[in-house]
Amino acid sequence: MANDNRLVAEQREKFGKGAARKLRAAGKIPAVLYGHGTEPQHLTLPGHEVMLILRKANAVLELDISGTNQLALVKDVQKDPVRQIIEHVDLVVIRAGERVTVDIPVTVEGEPDGDGVVTLENTTLSIEAEATHIPERLIVSVEGMAEGSHLLASEVQLPAGSTLLTDPDTLVLAVSSGEMDTETDAGTSDAEGDEGVEIEGEGGTEGDEMVDADTEQPTE
Repeated sequence: MANDNRLVAEQREKFGKGAARKLRAAGKIPAVLYGHGTEPQHLTLPGHEVMLILRKANAVLELDISGTNQLALVKDVQKDPVRQIIEHVDLVVIRAGERVTVDIPVTVEGEPDGDGVVTLENTTLSIEAEATHIPERLIVSVEGMAEGSHLLASEVQLPAGSTLLTDPDTLVLAVSSGEMDTETDAGTSDAEGDEGVEIEGEGGTEGDEMVDADTEQPTE
């Protein structure tokens, strides 16, 4: 595991929205650690370091809790819906060598043949992997793929030691023709265009609604 995933976690004794708000104001993030039959531990994590680590999906942390090392998998991250500030983190206790079930993002690389357009039908795949060797993403190449071709979950290359849990026949991506449908475009009437303008105006009125950026979500 990378050294930058090692964090010093402090035991937390004060709870509630007010206490959590004070922690975040001090640059810290409240968290809870549970699993494997252990009592939940309420912790405080360093905010900046956690934000950097959580750029990656399914991050595994090595926590120093009062001098005791503990591996933990990030299970859930709660954010303010407006400001996108991390409000709370749920962590699950894991052990070295343990296998866990995780959803891994799919990343597309390359260009299909001709004017083909790639449509990603499933952005993640569920796999089982060793807890300390969870892949950051699954890379699929569409380089040179012909129009009309597709890729199934069973055809995605997984890291060594990983097992696919998603249905093997699940469609991951498809390559379609990049040509415009001229018949459909020509069939669009002026009346339909006017109707579209009217709807757009109505939508603009709804978009003027004010949003309270200070509204807080429950964090505990």
